[in-house]
Amino acid sequence: MDDLADFPHPVQEQPYVDPVQPTPRSPRTPLPAQVLDCQRRDHEELIAFLDELRSTVQRAVDLKPNEGSEVILALKEQLDRLFEQSAGLAEDHATNQAAIVQLVDVIMRNVEHGAGGDPQAIDELAQERAARQTHFELLKQPLVADLLHPQSAIGKDELAATLLSESEDAVAAALQLFDREQTSELYVAANQCVESQRDVDEPVRRRLAQIGAYLAQLGQDARVN
Repeated sequence: MDDLADFPHPVQEQPYVDPVQPTPRSPRTPLPAQVLDCQRRDHEELIAFLDELRSTVQRAVDLKPNEGSEVILALKEQLDRLFEQSAGLAEDHATNQAAIVQLVDVIMRNVEHGAGGDPQAIDELAQERAARQTHFELLKQPLVADLLHPQSAIGKDELAATLLSESEDAVAAALQLFDREQTSELYVAANQCVESQRDVDEPVRRRLAQIGAYLAQLGQDARVN
């Protein structure tokens, strides 16, 4: 396929060396054994990711000029998944993420070229590109990456409290993952969290109001449509 021969190889970023610190999502300091086990699992996940990324890049390089669209789109979906996975890894993978985006762009240019000027196909591809860009932007928020991780440490019963402790930008990104019904349930749970506390900080109240405003906007959008 065009432009793939010189595609950069996946790289392992500089190791994460900062000590594990408690965060709003993990308030208790881990025990040394827990830290070591977490580091081991993070390393294993990293190695598996890099191996799969290298394999996927090689598959892209080996694509034939007349490769079927099903094979090409399956490869693109795998790259999308790898980008999502990279956002949840312990280290900074900006270089690998940029390489994935570059490769997806090359693949999609070939797909668009194969559309042969079909207006409907070109419009659908443009919508898909816009949706992918939005999704990748959301993944820049660590909270979103945490929520989408297959082994997310944030349980359903912890979600409301987690959002109440996050920044405005993080909550705005995370809320886009939920539909109207899910957001309604989330708002009820968040409101119960606030009401159960005697003293509530102003930032927490602002996050609750933010969730309520988003829910109201979803309701308004539903009535318009």
